Parts: sequence; C-alpha cells; structure tokens
Amino acid sequence: MSYEEVKRIVSASRNIVFFGGAGTSTESGIPDFRSEAGLYQTKTKQTYPPEVMLSRSFFTEHTEQFYEFYRSKMIYKDAKPNAAHVALAQLERDGRLKAVITQNIDGLHQLAGSGSVLELHGSVHRNRCMSCAKFFALEHIVASEDAIPVCDECGGTVKPEVVLYEEMLDEAVLEQAIAAISEADVLIVGGTSLTVNPAAGLVGLYRGDNLILINKSSTPYDSQARFVIRDSIGKVLNSLC
Repeated sequence: MSYEEVKRIVSASRNIVFFGGAGTSTESGIPDFRSEAGLYQTKTKQTYPPEVMLSRSFFTEHTEQFYEFYRSKMIYKDAKPNAAHVALAQLERDGRLKAVITQNIDGLHQLAGSGSVLELHGSVHRNRCMSCAKFFALEHIVASEDAIPVCDECGGTVKPEVVLYEEMLDEAVLEQAIAAISEADVLIVGGTSLTVNPAAGLVGLYRGDNLILINKSSTPYDSQARFVIRDSIGKVLNSLC
C-alpha cells in the first residue's frame, strides 16, 4: 500500500504516541512471544513452559531455574536498535512524537535516542537487591558467576526490575501511559498482538480517529483502526519520517 496518506497525518500531528510490543524488536534479532518462531513456541530443556518460568511464584520457588532461563532467553545484550527504533527517535526529535509506550524490556528505544519512553514491563537494565534495594546494571546479572546473582554489599538476591506474571504494573508508569494515549492525536500501534492485558487494554482509551496498526497478524483492534498495515515495522516507520 501507499503510505502517503499515513505520512500526511503523521506530518501534521504534534501529539503522536507509539504503543509497541515484542514485534518492534524482532528486526533487532530478539524473538517475539507468540509467533511461530516466538519464545513460547521454542523448545527448551526446561520442563516448565515459559509463561510459568516468567512468573513471580516461579522466581520465588525456583530462583536458580528462573535465572537459567532468563539469562538464556530474555537477555540480548548485543542487540542494536533497528529502523523502527531509529525512526521513532527521529519523530521525537522533530517534535511530533510525545511518548513511546513499550511492553518490551530490552532498552532499545533509549539506545536509539528516544527520551520519553514508558516501559510497562520494566527493563533488563535495571536490577535491585531484594534486601537492601541497591541498584545493579545488566552487566551484574550477565557477569555474575553465581547461579543466582547476589548483592555485593548485603548478599541478598538480586531481582530484575521486570514485571513478571502475577505482578502488577508500575502504577506511576501506567498512569502516564493512560494520560498519553487519552490525549494523543495519532496513536501508532506496532508489533503487538494486543492480547495481553492490562497493557493491551490501554489502546481502548484512545479517543481520536487516527489509529494506525502495524502488525503482521490480526489484532482485536483491527476493525477500529483507520489504517491496518501488514508490513515490516522498520520499513513503515522509516517511511513516515
């Protein structure tokens, strides 16, 4: 399809919000969750499904197994921003994009230069001791020789600041995301199946008539979108700059 009308709408707006999921980072070599090549379809030596291993109760009861899976399947420290991340950062510099709301935990939006990023599910780059709350960067998790990373001050277990299953979203981040989507002129949704709540439900708070969906598979919001685009998210967003 021609992106001329989409580009015209994006160019005319000064209040764009982007809402993205795992598909935003697949072009950086990070697998998504539910596609045929996604994490939930990947066979591992673990006896538990990924959804279980990424739960708070599993972290609590099987911390060593959690970290074995987490380190091998959730951390991609060498991944680089792709064309989608770069385009969004450019839209922000141009004064058109007000916020990036992401379900991803990889930090690639910030690495590409985006400043206004709301991470609904946290980040692998932030980790804290559960006993004394000391902060640790990703390198501490990666470089630790212990099966379970521990605090170098008090010896407590270090937990990633990512939102696991059974945990609540950060209330402050959620409120900012609600406000941004509710006030947006244009909402671009990309790389997400929009099936995981409460994050997916945020799209329903959009009040405008310029909902743009970029996703390779159908979503529950396709019928409400002004444009539904089945193409590379990097290619599409780059064409809108």
